[in-house]
Amino acid sequence: MTPTVRRTLPLPGDYPCGLTWDGTHLWHSDQPAGEIYALDPADGSVVRTLHCKSVRADLAFDGNLLCQVGFRPKRLILVDRETGEQVERREVPPANGRLTGIEHSPDGIWMVLRGPTVLQLRDYATMAVLVEHPVGGTEPSGLTYADGVVVHGDYVERRVRATDPTTGAELGSVVVEGNPTGMTWDGNLLWYCDFPGKRARALDLRDIVG
Repeated sequence: MTPTVRRTLPLPGDYPCGLTWDGTHLWHSDQPAGEIYALDPADGSVVRTLHCKSVRADLAFDGNLLCQVGFRPKRLILVDRETGEQVERREVPPANGRLTGIEHSPDGIWMVLRGPTVLQLRDYATMAVLVEHPVGGTEPSGLTYADGVVVHGDYVERRVRATDPTTGAELGSVVVEGNPTGMTWDGNLLWYCDFPGKRARALDLRDIVG
């Protein structure tokens, strides 16, 4: 059985990839459109649009700047939420296309990479790998850090997986509606992009970790 969807919001564009929460708005990025949108969490309406032609995958918020996975090979693009200015481009060594999901935590920035599928905790300033855990699935997509748990999506399996950040043990997994991509946690609900449905869907974390 799939978990109960607690809320649903429409997403602009045709290729939803990134999703994050800044405490006020949901932010969503679309790869072919090359844009990042601030969404009203009440109804999903677009309240601001930022141009970022190099969008490739997931989106995060570091407490000040948006952090977009972009370019080839992939790196982090730090973007001002008000002006859209690309403040910094930060490499994620070794340079490659494996990176598919990111989110900040109190200990650094969590990433999910494919081929093989691993979770990594990195130092945000230096990008040094601090922790690495092998995890299930072959096509990881978005990632978030939710109430002390690392959660990432698996696009092909249509699955969301929760992992203990200390041990790497899987705490639970569920099949979801649509193919998940970008993912975020708003302090109450876990949101993911339903790629084919062009919607953001919200789940209760307790339905995943049991």
